[in-house]
Amino acid sequence: MAAALVLTGCGAAEEPAPSETATPVSATPTPTPSATAAVPEPTPTATPTPAPIEPDASAFDIDSGASLQVVVNKRRPLQPPEYRPELVAVSSGQEGGELVRPELDAALAGMSQAMRAEIGEGTFVFSSYRGYERQAELYSGYVARYGQAEADTTSARPGHSEHQTGLAIDVSGTGGACRLATCFGDTAAGRWLAEHAWQHGFVVRYPQGLEHITGYEWEPWHLRYVGIEVSTAMHEEGAATLEEFFGLEPAPDYAP
Repeated sequence: MAAALVLTGCGAAEEPAPSETATPVSATPTPTPSATAAVPEPTPTATPTPAPIEPDASAFDIDSGASLQVVVNKRRPLQPPEYRPELVAVSSGQEGGELVRPELDAALAGMSQAMRAEIGEGTFVFSSYRGYERQAELYSGYVARYGQAEADTTSARPGHSEHQTGLAIDVSGTGGACRLATCFGDTAAGRWLAEHAWQHGFVVRYPQGLEHITGYEWEPWHLRYVGIEVSTAMHEEGAATLEEFFGLEPAPDYAP
C-alpha cells in the first residue's frame, strides 16, 4: 500500500507573478515511494520423532538349544536332546552348585542388586541347570508320587525342560518366604520380580491363568532369561508368554 506524502506550509511568503515571456517550467512530479513488501518468516518445520523400531519376532532363533530365545515346551522338545550349554556358577545368592548360562548370571547379578536396593532383599536361586538324565529322575519321581497326568502339570518330561537350556532359574527372595509355592507371588520379592524382571531380560515363564497356553500351573518363582530386547518387546506388547510373542500354537499338553 503506497504511503501519501503530505506537505504542510507554515506562513510562507507570497511568490512574485511570472513574466509573460518566461518559459513555463514543468513541475517534476515527486515519485511516490513504494512500500517494501514484508517477507514472511519461514515457518519452522518440526523434526519428526522417529518411531521406535520394534524387533521382529521372526528374526530370532527359537529352535536351536544355544539360542537365548529358544522356546522349549510340551510341543517343542529341546534340540538336540542331549544339549549341554556353557555354564558358570551363579555369582549371587544360591543354594550351592547352581549353574547357569553366563548371560543369565550377569543379568541376574544386576537384577538382584536392584531388587535389594528397593525392597531390602535380593534373589536366591535354588534350582537352575538340570541335564537330561537329572530331569528324567525328577519326572519319574513325580509320576510315581502323583501319576502321569498330575506330574505333567508341574514337571517337564526329559528333553522338554527349560532348565536344560541353562536359561531358567527357580528363585525366592533371600528372606526365603513361600519358596516353591504360589504364595511367593504375593510376597514383596514375588511382586517385585513380576513387575521388574523384564527390565533385566527375564520373564515369569508360567504366568497365572495361562495354563492353556504354557501347559503348566502358575509358577511365580520360575524365571526365564530371554535377553533385554525380547523381554522389553514382550512388556510393551503385553505378551505374557513366549508362545504368544513368537506366534506359536499353545502347548497345553504333549503331542501324541
